[in-house]
Amino acid sequence: MMLVDKIDIKNYLPQREPMIMVDSLLAYNDIATRSSLSIERDNVLVEGDHLTEAGILENMAQTAALSKGYEYSLKNESPPLGFLGAVKKFIVHSLPKVDQRIETEMVLKHVVMSASIVEAKVFCDGELLASCELTIFINPKTN
Repeated sequence: MMLVDKIDIKNYLPQREPMIMVDSLLAYNDIATRSSLSIERDNVLVEGDHLTEAGILENMAQTAALSKGYEYSLKNESPPLGFLGAVKKFIVHSLPKVDQRIETEMVLKHVVMSASIVEAKVFCDGELLASCELTIFINPKTN
């Protein structure tokens, strides 16, 4: 089941074309979020026939932003502005190809004041493509 599709995704993200790196919200709860992205040839972070490492990392960060955007929409509030503060243990096993669909899972590990530490994993056809730990800071004054 898809919670948010490509048409509505801009309502939950601060990014705009051509930098949108998620196209649907597949699952959401307080701890975990799952998104997807269909890799298209005209994606600005595609080189040759593959999404780049930067594209994978941006997809992970946008999955975190999508999670917050959706959370705040459920409360009928504007989402706060967030910032990617740190990336740790970024491992890429393989890059997805054009015309493939990736799914990104984000799991909240810790919250310390305005910082959230999340674990992100990107899959294609059940195969782990990449993983990392992100630290995301939320500016509470923006909502």
